[in-house]
Amino acid sequence: MKKIFALILTFALTICTLGTLTSCGGAKFDENKNISVVTREDGSGTKSAFMEIIGLKGKTDVSGVIVATGTAAVLQEVKGNPLAIGYDSLGYITDEVKVLKVDGVEPTLENIKNGSYKISRPLNVVYQESKVASEVNTAFLTFLQSSDAQAIISDNGYVSTKEGAVAYTVVPGLSGEIAVSGSTSLKPLMEKLAAKFEEMQSGVSVTVGGGGSGTGYNDAKNGVSDFGMISEAFNPSKADTCTYYEVAKDGIAVIVNQANTFDNISLEDLKNIYNVEAGDAAIKTWAGVTK
Repeated sequence: MKKIFALILTFALTICTLGTLTSCGGAKFDENKNISVVTREDGSGTKSAFMEIIGLKGKTDVSGVIVATGTAAVLQEVKGNPLAIGYDSLGYITDEVKVLKVDGVEPTLENIKNGSYKISRPLNVVYQESKVASEVNTAFLTFLQSSDAQAIISDNGYVSTKEGAVAYTVVPGLSGEIAVSGSTSLKPLMEKLAAKFEEMQSGVSVTVGGGGSGTGYNDAKNGVSDFGMISEAFNPSKADTCTYYEVAKDGIAVIVNQANTFDNISLEDLKNIYNVEAGDAAIKTWAGVTK
């Protein structure tokens, strides 16, 4: 009897895991309930770019917003919350969440490159010219512009914007250390680029840290890092002693829980979800989103 009970319990738990039972205790999507609005922390380049693109630059967050620090935290929140809506770097998205079309356009590499997908931004490194004057930093910047780097960029879901790139030429006997820090959106890609550069230039060590775009600006400006990573258009007022190089372009994907029944959202509805000053136009529930 105990064995039969154990088998029944195992079978029920398996079905529950697959989401075929409604009595398993897991939350379900209900469009009449309030939307759980997820955003990034202040200082995030992703947040800065997203809010500017949807016309809310400088606005405060809506009441009750869930602030997630870092790209991974956004994914985790949306993955576990059926009512959530958030945004994240396209290159960081996993199949654990659902990506919405925006105004009927999917955030594909082609649509980002041709401009039909509107929620996209550049991923840049900022640096002081004097820092790049060193042989090791010059080599790394040259590598970022190479066809070797463009292949990594494209293979990892980002948009290569460097036309006519040529293969990187290894510098014999090159050695030294390079420090890179900043945007958590650019960090996963930069880690792959750094690993390839270390492979090609075995005498060089590249350390890649996070901290957000604000950290990228400050570390580059103050000489803490050789290169600062930012996930927005370069703003000279944030690092007036620096210049920049565009590593790639990245779409910002609008994401929801896998249980969500929507597959598209208009830019206007998105704005009215995140706009603290939307007034009567504010969208509070999923039922208020245009289907």
